[in-house]
Amino acid sequence: MKVLIVEDELPLLDSIAQLFREEGYDVDTATAGDEGLIYAETGIYDLLVLDIMLPELSGLRLLQRIRERSLATPTLLLTAKDSVEDRVKGLNAGADDYVVKPFAVPELLARARALLRRKPQAGTESEFTYDVLRIEPQQSDAWYADTLLQLSAKEYELLQYFVRNREQIVTREQLFDRVWGLDSEAGLNLVDLYVHYLRKKLAAAGCQGWIRTVRGVGFMLRRN
Repeated sequence: MKVLIVEDELPLLDSIAQLFREEGYDVDTATAGDEGLIYAETGIYDLLVLDIMLPELSGLRLLQRIRERSLATPTLLLTAKDSVEDRVKGLNAGADDYVVKPFAVPELLARARALLRRKPQAGTESEFTYDVLRIEPQQSDAWYADTLLQLSAKEYELLQYFVRNREQIVTREQLFDRVWGLDSEAGLNLVDLYVHYLRKKLAAAGCQGWIRTVRGVGFMLRRN
């Protein structure tokens, strides 16, 4: 599980990050809202932990920008304000939950776990789409318009991951982790090979050039 924490109080940021790392999470950190937005838009996260009072871009505005990009990552707000109005503003901006400072460590971790449990897992949705691409996890089927794509298991998993993270850069390492697993002894070059296979099958169905190479980084699914 990967977590992004955006908090401008460095001692608190370090403490929270250490807590999550001790629980086994992979953690990225940022100290300003604009920096956090860059991380959120270019990385793949299972949970966002955002302070409301941030320099450059407030936590609420940061969250609104994330939701405008159709990123549905579960988000936990950290706030020093406990008025009903402030809580409503946070929830209306797209937050899933909030913790009021000062908070107890067990509560923070418990709320984070609760959000992660509520996050839809691969295969639990009936379907999800990107333009005319449609993924049906329960049947492990992928469609381009009315054409059923004849994909291998790995090609299907790659396409599912691309559609879930559409219009975001995904690195080769992220694809390898999600499709083959960190414990796999296969080489990272398998990602490029299977992306090549997937591109050919998409092109044959009429979906040409949607998987773009981001030189030196990875790939992005984006319609022409």
